[in-house]
Amino acid sequence: MTSKIRVRMAPSPTGYLHLGTARTALYNFLYARRHQGDFALRLEDTDEVRSDEAYTADILDGLKWLGINWDEGPDIGGPYPPYRQTEKTDHYEQVARKLITSGKAYFCYASAEELDALREGQKAANQAPRYDNRGRHYTQAQIEQFEKEGRAPVIRFKVEDDRVITWHDAIKGEISINSSDIGGDMVIVKSSGIAIYNFAVVIDDIDMKMTHVIRGEDHIHNTAKQILIYEALGVQHPVFAHVPLIFDMDRQKLSKRKHGEAVHISKYRRDGYMPEAIMNYLAQMSWTPADGREIFTIEEACAMFDLERVSKSPAVFDIKRLEWFNSHYIRSLPLSTITDRCMPHLATFDLKAYTRPQIEEIVASVRDGLPALHEISKQVSFFFADKVDLTSEMTEVLKKDSSKAVLSQVQTKLTSFPWGDSKGCKATVDAIGKELSVKGKDLYWPIRIALCGATSGPDLGSVLSILGEQRVKARIEAILQPC
Repeated sequence: MTSKIRVRMAPSPTGYLHLGTARTALYNFLYARRHQGDFALRLEDTDEVRSDEAYTADILDGLKWLGINWDEGPDIGGPYPPYRQTEKTDHYEQVARKLITSGKAYFCYASAEELDALREGQKAANQAPRYDNRGRHYTQAQIEQFEKEGRAPVIRFKVEDDRVITWHDAIKGEISINSSDIGGDMVIVKSSGIAIYNFAVVIDDIDMKMTHVIRGEDHIHNTAKQILIYEALGVQHPVFAHVPLIFDMDRQKLSKRKHGEAVHISKYRRDGYMPEAIMNYLAQMSWTPADGREIFTIEEACAMFDLERVSKSPAVFDIKRLEWFNSHYIRSLPLSTITDRCMPHLATFDLKAYTRPQIEEIVASVRDGLPALHEISKQVSFFFADKVDLTSEMTEVLKKDSSKAVLSQVQTKLTSFPWGDSKGCKATVDAIGKELSVKGKDLYWPIRIALCGATSGPDLGSVLSILGEQRVKARIEAILQPC
């Protein structure tokens, strides 16, 4: 086995990129970068029914969007191709036949009906489902009869009874699994000739010279099975590290069935979450840097990450916590970057009404209060509206004599506003308030209602500055005319 650290991510393209898959990929990536190792990507695409190229594209695009890049894989090549299991079918079968020759595997002709009956009997007896290894004992006459009946055999790997399988996990510590708890002799190649996950993944990791396998703790029993296959092939198994699962706030495992699109990275991309925020949140969900910091870039994480500080306990996905990270990056990333990322969420508006610098001012006026970019459209819609819609409560405010006086005075002084200077515009409004002896909401509400159709929102000076003299004039005239 090579001395250089090699890790991999091997998603199945049977669904969109899951938060848990993304976090596991991130940990592999960070570990490789911290130790100057290699990070490979391959696709476990042997599920003929559920695999889809659309899922493959989503997984690859989602990882790249998060800043997770691999050193070798299906789209860039590398020293250990191929990177799709469907391209290795013959290879898996050759290895399986070697195990048969060495007496460590065998052809099993048990029919689906026989296996169903076995499971039903075990269920009735309140026993855990387990293959009874009957295929080990078929006579030659039985095998010939099965072949005459047209039964297509699977290949099963012999699992030693009552064997304690032990390994040191780089996150969990010492783990022991009894072979009696892994379901009897396991299928490694289906009757269709397609290799089963636990077999194919071992062959792939051997072929690609993987030194570490970092994956979710739901694979712990799979690891026990795979260690047996490594032993049968005479190969030292890699270091295993099992990352805790991600739960929801009710301590239930995140799943598409229960949580819908909320488990997919693509949802957060559509909703305008920052990839930097999701990376940061996923990284610290189960890992804490030695210095305790919460905010860090992916480059900083690469320099700090190690498995020893990954928690053994389940992580909890908290959308409010993610929004906290997201708000930080919306506020701190360059305004031009945030504006570019806002564009898909502003596409319904006539953006030609403003220059690029003005659009950046619009974004700047609201970004401090955005938990995610998809919120921006409703917060800035008044900038693009021909007129504002008023509630009955707003209409009552505008009927006040003080409100009419404020709007009339603003209208009178429009030519004296320092347009383009938000602080100057706000100072002019304050000066009008002093002239009229009004302040607070009696001063600001009428102007906000006339310009924004709301009593709160972005800084009033910014609103005036961005709208400009002609828009402000038209909106105030529309309010005062009927009055």
